[in-house]
Amino acid sequence: MSRKPSASVTAEPATPIDAPVADPAPRLTTSRHLAHVMDDLATVPGTQVGVGLDAVIGLIPGLGDLIGSTVSGVIVYDAVRYRVPVPSLARMGTTLIVDALLGVVPGVGDLLDVAHRANRKNYALLEKAVRENPDPGPPTAGYIVAAVALVVVPLVLGVVISIVALWLMLRWIFG
Repeated sequence: MSRKPSASVTAEPATPIDAPVADPAPRLTTSRHLAHVMDDLATVPGTQVGVGLDAVIGLIPGLGDLIGSTVSGVIVYDAVRYRVPVPSLARMGTTLIVDALLGVVPGVGDLLDVAHRANRKNYALLEKAVRENPDPGPPTAGYIVAAVALVVVPLVLGVVISIVALWLMLRWIFG
């Protein structure tokens, strides 16, 4: 006995649950890989907790957080390139500042960095903005000024925080 197809059959073939999903923002490959390497490169055995190079590099007092903040700025730079809205850029900048502040506390800051996952958060904001508006118009002068401020200020603050933390630590160690 054969079944006749019903009228509600769609022309699209069914997609298996485990089939790879097309990347909604293929232009963001560099930022996606960077977020993965910095926040989720390896999983702690027996858990679902990912640890990336950001936490490992952060173990180097002062200098590690400086390097981590600089590398994390690449995702924010991509956000400006793809003209992510200013409120999202502000959230990304705030995330970087919080990440730098967490790194000031040796040891504990690195554990908090694993939980904070600044790069994943910023990549998610970037991806969402690009998905919602894949082809924004040309940037206005106001956007450029705001974007530069929201990229430069967090990076400079991250550098300053790292340098001050390193200086205080060296002063404490060497009297």
